[in-house]
Amino acid sequence: MELLKLGAKKIIQRIVFGIVFILNTNLFGRFLMDQFVNSTRNNIKEVQHNGATLLFVIPNSLTHYRVSTFSSKEPETLSWIDGFTKNSNFWDVGANVGLYTCYAAKSKHCRVFAFEPSVFNLEILARNIYINNLSDKVSIVTFPLSNDISFSNFKMTSLDYGSALSSFRENYGQDGKPLGQIFSFNTIGISADQAIDVLNIPPPDYIKIDVDGIESLILEGGVNLLRNVKEVLIEINEDFETQYIQSQNYLKNAGLVMVSKRNTDLNSVVSKSYGNSYNQIWKRL
Repeated sequence: MELLKLGAKKIIQRIVFGIVFILNTNLFGRFLMDQFVNSTRNNIKEVQHNGATLLFVIPNSLTHYRVSTFSSKEPETLSWIDGFTKNSNFWDVGANVGLYTCYAAKSKHCRVFAFEPSVFNLEILARNIYINNLSDKVSIVTFPLSNDISFSNFKMTSLDYGSALSSFRENYGQDGKPLGQIFSFNTIGISADQAIDVLNIPPPDYIKIDVDGIESLILEGGVNLLRNVKEVLIEINEDFETQYIQSQNYLKNAGLVMVSKRNTDLNSVVSKSYGNSYNQIWKRL
C-alpha cells in the first residue's frame, strides 16, 4: 500500500511539473501561474472564538488545517489564554504562524512577544499580525531560545508554511530521537534571561513554550524569569524521559505547580509518536 501511495505521488508530481514547465514557456502561461500563486498566497479565512474575530492567511493545506481546527485542536490553550489578566505580557515561544499570539493580543489585549525562528513561518506570522491590526501589540522575536547565547544551526524537517518539528543547535526532536533534517541555516540563539537583560524585552506574566524537544534547555536559560512568571503552558513528550524530568525540576524549583495536563491531538493527525505529548499548565499558587 505504501509503495502504491509513493508511486501515485511521483506520478502526480511529474504531471504537475510538466504543466508548470509548459506554462512557463510563454508569457500568457507565466501570467496564469503568477495569478494562481498570488491567489493561493492571499487566501484568508475568518475565525470566531469566544467573541473574538480573527483573520488568518492560509497559503497551503497545513495552515488551512491549523486555522480550521483553531477552536478544537488545543481547547485547553485557548481556555488558558481566556484566563489571562488583561493587558498582561505574554511570551509565545514557538509562535508558528501566530494563532495564539493573535488570539491573546485580540481577546485579552496582551502585549505579546512572538518567538519564531522559522524563515517560512515568519512571513505568515507577520501577515497574520498585520491583517488583524495587531502590529502595536505584537513584537516578533526571530532569535531561537536556548540555555545560552550561541551561533548554531536552526534545523528544520519541512519547508512548508505552518510546519513545526524544528530544533536549534540540537540534533534531536520532540521524542529525543534523531531529527530528520532537510534544511538548516546558521543563526544566533539566546537564553530567556538574556532576552530580558540584553534585549530589554519585558518579563512575561504568562509564557507558552512549544518548541519540539528543547523545552528543558529553554527553562534552564530562564531560571530567573521563572521565579516571577505567573503561569506556564509547556508541551512535553513524556517518552523523552530526560527532558521530561529536567523540565519538571526547573518548574518546581521556580515555585510553580502543575494544575492540568492534557494529551495533544497530534497523534490522531500527524504521527503516533505524539501519543505521550501533553500540554502541561503550571501556576504559581
